[in-house]
Amino acid sequence: MITRTVPPSRKVLADCVRTATAAPSLHNSQPWWFRIDGPVIEVYADPARHLHVIDPAGREQLISVGAAVFTLRLAVRQAGYRCDVTPFPETGERDLVARVTAGSPTAPTAGVETLFAAVPHRHTNRWPFARTAVPADALEHLTESARVEGASLTVARPAARDAILGLAQEADRRLRALPGYRAELARWTGPAVRHDGVPAWAAGPWDALEALPIRDLGELSELPRPTAEFEPYPTILVLATGGDERADWLRAGQALQRVLLTATWLNLATTPISQPVEVPSVRRVLAAPNAHRYAQMVLRIGYGKVAGHTPRRPLSEVLPPARETGR
Repeated sequence: MITRTVPPSRKVLADCVRTATAAPSLHNSQPWWFRIDGPVIEVYADPARHLHVIDPAGREQLISVGAAVFTLRLAVRQAGYRCDVTPFPETGERDLVARVTAGSPTAPTAGVETLFAAVPHRHTNRWPFARTAVPADALEHLTESARVEGASLTVARPAARDAILGLAQEADRRLRALPGYRAELARWTGPAVRHDGVPAWAAGPWDALEALPIRDLGELSELPRPTAEFEPYPTILVLATGGDERADWLRAGQALQRVLLTATWLNLATTPISQPVEVPSVRRVLAAPNAHRYAQMVLRIGYGKVAGHTPRRPLSEVLPPARETGR
């Protein structure tokens, strides 16, 4: 007797794509689009959504797309199928980042179900966190999450934490001085109603003590930005990879999303602090090339109040209809 495997329907895979769009991205730019061909979902980087001023090499865009790839993997597994990922499958098609193939049916594991349940609850929290230490076992869960995806996550000790925050403030000053920085920021922030970017309400307050370098996403808003006292000793983590090529950036994005979803499951709030890895000279201070360690993202974690979710583009904007073969 021959057993035939029925591949997932387009509707099932489209639902998986919809889940993938909940991934985090730089300035909530959502720089991706997808194409479904049978059991295969192709994941593309959208060049029209590349932030050229703060991300000239496209490193953070690939990290964002990598986060979407991880979320897509998770959704396919939750839908009841094995999942295979082929990164950069066509050398001549630079924007094609990955092919995700839904394989034979299989029940999702408890770990998949746990992380999948965290997807709709994960969001960036730019508000103060409680002055409560993050337990060691929670930090171990997070570091293991990064390791599973081929990355490392280091908890900064007090001296390193203070140094990293100082570097982040210096990087923020340098970024603000870049030509075109304000114009690029204006494209992705502000009070206008839209399906992407960071709305004014999500920008968060200023740190009254000016210790935490929360990016000034409300700089161009006409509304006054509130101030608040942030935790004086934040928990800072550095996500790193063993190389610094496109494949490493994609790997970093998948590791980042696994870490963020694990943190969400642990009831931890998270804030990416990307300024120190956006200025090359500052990023080199965080790197240790001789130890094969390249910093890809800095994270602040802790216990915070629930913040709102930034908007997402409709599926019709990121997934062409079945009859279309290109974009």
